[in-house]
Amino acid sequence: MAYSFTNSKGVTYYLHTKRQQAASGKERVLFFFAKEIKEGVLESVPTGYTVVEMKTGLPVLKKV
Repeated sequence: MAYSFTNSKGVTYYLHTKRQQAASGKERVLFFFAKEIKEGVLESVPTGYTVVEMKTGLPVLKKV
């Protein structure tokens, strides 16, 4: 089951992750929310993070 977050406006977002190669050659892990379930969906919030809602209603991950 995908992790979902419903904001104050009633819109549901799903948490995803994506690995990306940086210019320096290191691999980075990106977390993002999308309105649809896509490849890379997560089932829970990663350890050490919490979900907060911005003024615009978009959810973001924040380190604890």
